[in-house]
Amino acid sequence: MHIEPFKVEIWMNEWETRCTYNLAETCVESLTVDELLRIAGRNDGDLSDLLPMKMTYGAIKGSERLRRAIAALYETQSVETITVTHGTIAANMLVHKSLVGRGDRVVSVVPTYQQHYSIPASIGADVRLLRLREENAFLPDLDELRALATPGTRLIALTNPNNPTGALIDRATLEEIADIARSAGAYILCDEVYRGTDQEGGGMTASIADIYEKGISTAGMSKVYSLAGLRLGWIAAPSEVTEQVLIHRDYDTISVGMISDHLATMALENSEKMIARSQSITRGNLAVLEDWVADEPRISWVKPRSGTTAMLRYDLPVASREFCVGLLRETGVLFTPGDAFDMEGYVRIGYANNPEVLKAGLAEVSGYIAKHI
Repeated sequence: MHIEPFKVEIWMNEWETRCTYNLAETCVESLTVDELLRIAGRNDGDLSDLLPMKMTYGAIKGSERLRRAIAALYETQSVETITVTHGTIAANMLVHKSLVGRGDRVVSVVPTYQQHYSIPASIGADVRLLRLREENAFLPDLDELRALATPGTRLIALTNPNNPTGALIDRATLEEIADIARSAGAYILCDEVYRGTDQEGGGMTASIADIYEKGISTAGMSKVYSLAGLRLGWIAAPSEVTEQVLIHRDYDTISVGMISDHLATMALENSEKMIARSQSITRGNLAVLEDWVADEPRISWVKPRSGTTAMLRYDLPVASREFCVGLLRETGVLFTPGDAFDMEGYVRIGYANNPEVLKAGLAEVSGYIAKHI
């Protein structure tokens, strides 16, 4: 099976350990185990719960306690609709492999996480791309979606909040998208790994799994919950999808690690505190970034409404990869080049890291731009 190289992951693998200011990071500033314990109202004595834990495969679908905590993040989901996976990346892979066959019509928005068009293309699906445009605030054009989602379409793939732009599809628009999918007979896969980081209100994006009877939500512990090291995600899906997912999962997962299951449960049973921490960071940092963009005449953007990333358009006569490599080598600041998302002339910034790192990194970027004008 041929699959296209995963451009953003190749970039991160090459450069993220070689920078001083990681402004390409997409996770809200990662937690230590000690910090997790304190948020959960515990201390290191509670780690003794791990000592009698026998290192078997554990609960194959994920522990019932964990799946109950995940289901509580939704309006209508239950333990039975949740499948635990090795991160959101495995959740997405399992859904595509379980649902999509050669020749099936798949509609994917772009820019997006590359899984959502490269995996179905590798299967031999008829992949149609719905391009998000800056003039539409990087929101999908529903007339274009109707034209692409012809009767018999198998799957519509979204990221909401969107990666990389930070655009947010509101509930009313999600309901319209569900109507389009319903007319076509299509499932909707919505990668919701950034759900919980809305800049306004309670912060929790409406989930497609709660809106549409053929809606599938994927998410995980990496971004909002700052625990990427657990490598734990999940799928919330209708029963017929879950049945197929479990068949595929037997071949590539078996189960997630018991320690990861235990710590993820601890975090999600305190989800309100975890999300409040993330919102404090993302909302405060976005205000810093907004002020910086306003003071940089060579930089423009569509301000994100959610997520941890934004696409910055830059006005310099240089390709995005050359810009990012030069910036890194001269200043130690890491961005992600727009060409990783087929968006030349842009860079992606991750703004959910330590506030002092963000401020110092942006100051370095300003100096670099001034030097190269």
